[in-house]
Amino acid sequence: MPDRKKEQSAVVKLYLILYNLAQFLGWFYIFVQFVLHFFVEGKPREALWARVGSAVYFFQVISFLEFFHALFRLVPSNALITLAQVFGRSMVVVAAIDATPTGKLSPGVPLCVFCWSLAETIRYSYYLMHLALARVPRFMTWLRYTMFIPLYPGGFIGELLSVYWAQDYIGSTDMWSVAMPNRYNFTFSFYYFTWIMALGYLPLFPQMYLHMFGQRRKALGGGAERHAKVK
Repeated sequence: MPDRKKEQSAVVKLYLILYNLAQFLGWFYIFVQFVLHFFVEGKPREALWARVGSAVYFFQVISFLEFFHALFRLVPSNALITLAQVFGRSMVVVAAIDATPTGKLSPGVPLCVFCWSLAETIRYSYYLMHLALARVPRFMTWLRYTMFIPLYPGGFIGELLSVYWAQDYIGSTDMWSVAMPNRYNFTFSFYYFTWIMALGYLPLFPQMYLHMFGQRRKALGGGAERHAKVK
């Protein structure tokens, strides 16, 4: 009889390869569209979201699968940290940018799209090589653990700008808010919720950024640590 555990492991590996391949192709497509939009066609930043918004929305939302990957131990990531990261960026994409006309016009949108698409293209190609080839070329490991240095804070600033630009619309329309009275005797202000999320993320950013530097030291250090493991 076939070894069921090995068979299951092979199925999981194939699934992870296909997932990371899809994400790599998606974010690479977004990056190429960004380059074409600004550096080839010279179009205004206000028109960028109309061009790439649907793709960003789709590939960001399906990244919630990564929480379940961690939860069910398909990958050795922390499930709660993964959920916080995915949820935070998804709120920016779905609520601050895509759901508001003002968010789409924010100068933070091109900054987000550039940083997200380049960082994710590198990250998913790194994971893909690790899964498919069982080893990653040195230059790819260097890119994975170096490019986050400018891209991570750049994306963070872009997210804050996008949320800020969306605030007037969210506040003036009571978007996604629940007012009293209602049958559940419950009230919820999405306007204040977005502010709480944005301000609450500020003290977390340095911790996550420094954590990445710790990962970089492990991945790019000497000896056995040179070959990075997927974290």
